[in-house]
Amino acid sequence: MTNETDPRFARSRDAILNAARELLLESGPTAVTHAQVADRSGVGRATVYRHWPQTGPLLLEAMATVPMPFFDKPTAPTREWLRRELTAIARQLELDDVRAVATTLANTALWDENMDASRARFASILADRLAIALDDAQARGEITLTLTSRNAAAMTIGPMYYRSTIERAPTDSALIEAAIAALGAWSTD
Repeated sequence: MTNETDPRFARSRDAILNAARELLLESGPTAVTHAQVADRSGVGRATVYRHWPQTGPLLLEAMATVPMPFFDKPTAPTREWLRRELTAIARQLELDDVRAVATTLANTALWDENMDASRARFASILADRLAIALDDAQARGEITLTLTSRNAAAMTIGPMYYRSTIERAPTDSALIEAAIAALGAWSTD
């Protein structure tokens, strides 16, 4: 029986990953150490090292398991749906743990190609989902886009990310409305 097919291997791996995810969400990326993950998971430190010899890949995998629900299920009218989604993202970015994960992913991606791949995957999911929703809204006549739908994620999420991480302030509804309006001419305008 190989490690991958051994049920004990799978159980310890799952326990370690769950502990890393919990620590990440509770205390940020600096809490994801071999010692703290071992304590939290109830698995020996040597076992944690056996699964993940370095903390970076463990942190990356823990970050990848955090769900990404945004822009997942668009509804019409699109403008109201977009307002709800952007408000939800803004509220998440106000949480220290979410802000820590977002900034860690962005910063680490500059030097680590695995983190950069995760960053690209995350960005692509957001951009693709939003582009599809806006293209559908344009086809229904709800909006005439003034930029490509692929640029919509940068135009709408970018200001909230800046407000949250650089200014360390909450995003208000006026900023969300301005971001939505900048996408194009809405049929109700």
